[in-house]
Amino acid sequence: MTRDPITIVPYDPEWPRAFDRERVELAAALGALAVRIEHNGSTAVPGLAAKPIIDIQVSVERLQPMSAYRTRLAGLGYTHVPHADDACCPFFYRDAVPPRARYRHHVHVVEAGGEEERRTLAFRDRLRQDARAAREYETLKRELAARYDGRTDGSMQSYVDGKTAFIDRIVATRGTK
Repeated sequence: MTRDPITIVPYDPEWPRAFDRERVELAAALGALAVRIEHNGSTAVPGLAAKPIIDIQVSVERLQPMSAYRTRLAGLGYTHVPHADDACCPFFYRDAVPPRARYRHHVHVVEAGGEEERRTLAFRDRLRQDARAAREYETLKRELAARYDGRTDGSMQSYVDGKTAFIDRIVATRGTK
């Protein structure tokens, strides 16, 4: 996976359209395996600055065997990145391939109805509904991006880990503002 420095850019109204185009392709490739395909991550929150990466959550009935969906995702150009999180959320990426795709895309596969699916969507939905929480998150991401360049696995993991307490707090307080 190409490691560019972490860069937070202003919200781009093209992000939802980029997701919609990819959702159509994913749905066609995955067929009935995809119970749900959702735009998640910061690019799914209108007005929120973000890394210009389209995060997509694909919910499936069963995470194993991965070959059931890994081969189909590979057919769309996605590469699996082995990680300890494979037990709950296998991760795939595809670099930008203009003109077809202007942005890098990340696919996170989760179990339909599982905790990871609920947690991710609850966080996204809270940020969509709560402008103050969204601004706090944006500030945190900018601070972390300034501290960690993201060019190494360790630096990227530090950036991700730096957001965990905030995400936990927001998910724990969902429904309250």
